[in-house]
Amino acid sequence: MKMQLSEVARALGIESDDQYDQITITSVSFDSRSLEQGALFVPLIASNDGHEFVEAAKQNGACAALWQKDHENRPQGIPLLIVDDTLEALQKIGKYYLQKINPKVVAITGSNGKTTTKDMIAAVLSTQFNVAKTRDNFNNHIGVPMTVLSMEPNTEILVVEIGMDHFGELDHLVRLVDPDVAVITMIGEAHIEFFKTRDRIADAKMEITHALKEDGVLVYNGDEPLLIERAEKLDFETKTFGTGANVDLQAQNIVSDAEKTSFRVKQWPELNFTIPMIGAYNVKNALAALCVGSEFQIDPRSMVKALEHFDLTKNRTEWVKASNGAAVLSDVYNSNPTACAEVLTAFQNAETTGRRYAVLGDMLELGEQGPKMHAGLADKIDPKKVDEVFLCGPLMKNLAEALTDKFDQGKIHHYATSEKEQLVSDLKERLRSEDMVMLKGSHGIHLEDVLAELR
Repeated sequence: MKMQLSEVARALGIESDDQYDQITITSVSFDSRSLEQGALFVPLIASNDGHEFVEAAKQNGACAALWQKDHENRPQGIPLLIVDDTLEALQKIGKYYLQKINPKVVAITGSNGKTTTKDMIAAVLSTQFNVAKTRDNFNNHIGVPMTVLSMEPNTEILVVEIGMDHFGELDHLVRLVDPDVAVITMIGEAHIEFFKTRDRIADAKMEITHALKEDGVLVYNGDEPLLIERAEKLDFETKTFGTGANVDLQAQNIVSDAEKTSFRVKQWPELNFTIPMIGAYNVKNALAALCVGSEFQIDPRSMVKALEHFDLTKNRTEWVKASNGAAVLSDVYNSNPTACAEVLTAFQNAETTGRRYAVLGDMLELGEQGPKMHAGLADKIDPKKVDEVFLCGPLMKNLAEALTDKFDQGKIHHYATSEKEQLVSDLKERLRSEDMVMLKGSHGIHLEDVLAELR
């Protein structure tokens, strides 16, 4: 980005000082440690108060900063834009910059698959357009405006991931971007602690349509009755994807091995699509990308090439190698019952000449349904395909108990979250170069620590 500080001031409704015309803002940052020369520093208030780091930001290259007016002891030697609330100001600057660049916007939400779908959509659209996308899963009240502000001036399409964990949050975030295309990947159990039912989760996800442009398009999973029921009440154009018969893009002939998944689409029977990911569930994410690509009139053959080698955000169902050569299926960023079951299925179907070990961490934010949902995963684990199961966290004790009758004694291992070192030691003792390991758990359990030790 590139804006004069005077332009930023006007966007915030602040009277501009003459000196502001001489100051050029080239980026926006809320982290005083990693900003660039020419940055506008935004001191956000969280576990730490960013106002305490304005001086450090100045030393590291910030040329201006916001300052919340209820804070005293304003620093000297750096231009300050005084605002009522620094987070709201950040969002307002993002909204202004979006309107200035004026790209088409594709917004994505869903219980599972948001980040993967975002990456796939960006890859497909990049075959014809200049595309910017959400970095990692930077999808919240800070991440959305920061994604907008990271756009280059020549951006033609912005692909933005939007998350939420309570009613009204998606409504607020989507109004920051006013999408031309809204995508809902699926409805699962993520955040069911707060919503109680999948019906209520579906209601919350539909908030993504609240700021959809009048001529916008809603793309959604046409295999999900909860979405069909709600979409039928809208006046927007819709496009659906799935494996059922009554969808606009239907996947067929799905074949998955340990490294990739291929499929065909009924509407383009002459083409074979391949994604560098395992699991039939990822085909639906690819179908969402194909729906969006067709909306922007991307040639299907170009979409075939884009999906073959798209840039996938780390820790999303990726194969890596352990230090001894064993194959590790890492999906450690987050977890819920639907996602965990899908990855388990893919893992158990992956070919191997060795043994399979499943390492599962607690699935968080399931509320009172948590114990039952953890125990329910027992139905998804086949003792003929998984040799031993390593479970981490208090909720996973429910799964350990549910698996007792399915596995021989000594094949189910349970650890407290503080015992990951012992888990790693026990696993390494068994692991051979020809074996496979699966890691899946909510981010709060930090199975990435186990992954690091294995690597």
